[in-house]
Amino acid sequence: MENIYYLLLLCILCWYFIYLRKVSEAARSHANRYCEQNQLQFITIARRSSRITFTRKHGLVWYSLFDIEFSGDGESNNYATLSLYGLKLDNVDIPPYRVH
Repeated sequence: MENIYYLLLLCILCWYFIYLRKVSEAARSHANRYCEQNQLQFITIARRSSRITFTRKHGLVWYSLFDIEFSGDGESNNYATLSLYGLKLDNVDIPPYRVH
């Protein structure tokens, strides 16, 4: 009977890994789209954190934060924070940056 629990745990871990990959791909897509719309050069993205949270608006959902590195002038690099609820973009917090 305990083998079933081990198998269930293994399946949950595999699902978790696959879901986090989906979230990362969605974040990269949102970041690329945001940079294209604002004429920024997208450099890189990195996950800061992911956790399960409950909100009245979204219910029980994975909340993820990503750090985005971009350039506004092609020479310097700047950082922004992108937040996702599930696979949907919630907010992009971008500080002032230099443009060309």
